[in-house]
Amino acid sequence: MARKKLETLTEQMYYVLLSLTREPRHGYGIMQDVAGLTDGRVTIGAGTLYALLSRFEAEGLIALTDMEEGRKYYLLTAEGKRVLTEEYDRLRRQVSDGAAILEGGKTL
Repeated sequence: MARKKLETLTEQMYYVLLSLTREPRHGYGIMQDVAGLTDGRVTIGAGTLYALLSRFEAEGLIALTDMEEGRKYYLLTAEGKRVLTEEYDRLRRQVSDGAAILEGGKTL
C-alpha cells in the first residue's frame, strides 16, 4: 500500500518544518530551536526527529544543504513552505471557529 501524502501535520511535524524556514539546521539544532520556540512545551526525541527528517526529505519538503563533521544540515523547500503554510492556514481557521463560539457567543 502506498504511503499517504501529508494532509495535516502533527505538532512536532509543524515545528520541525517551522524551524527549517529561517536557516539550515542539523538535528540537534532543530531540537534546540523547537524547544526555544515553544518555551520547552514541545520536545522532539531523536528517533522521532530523524524519522521525520527522512520522511520530509523523501517527500521533498526539506533538502539536505550541507554535511559537516557528520552532521546533516537541512532547509525547507518551496514544497515544504507550501505544506507549512497550508497547515498554518488550517490552524488559523480552527482558532477562528473556536473563538467565534467560545468568545463570541455563538451556540453549538
